Amino acid sequence: MTWTAVADVAGAVCLLAGGVLCLLAGVGLLRLPDVLTRIHAATKPQSFGLLLVLVGSGLWLRSLVDLGILLLVGLFQLATSPVAAHMVGRAAYRTGRMDSEDVVLDELEEALQRAATEDEGENRR
Repeated sequence: MTWTAVADVAGAVCLLAGGVLCLLAGVGLLRLPDVLTRIHAATKPQSFGLLLVLVGSGLWLRSLVDLGILLLVGLFQLATSPVAAHMVGRAAYRTGRMDSEDVVLDELEEALQRAATEDEGENRR
């Protein structure tokens, strides 16, 4: 068995596994009950699934130009996905669309209360 045949099989396995993870992330977005669990489904398995698809594509393509583009796509995904999830979570928190009963530690509430008391103190002066 040659190296190219092994790379093709490994690429196919990565593509299949990445596709399954992306599918499960999409199902999770539809089936999970609240915003925080949906954010988890949208970021973690989706990002890992895309990275597996990119690795599988790279193993099949084997061109430096294609590998460079796939690397850039992967880096862009890893840079933007956490930021987008943070913004969605923050918006859900501020609009009250989050199920706060399941939250164990709410550090943002403490910070918002401190900021509100500091603002009240500055407004009185």
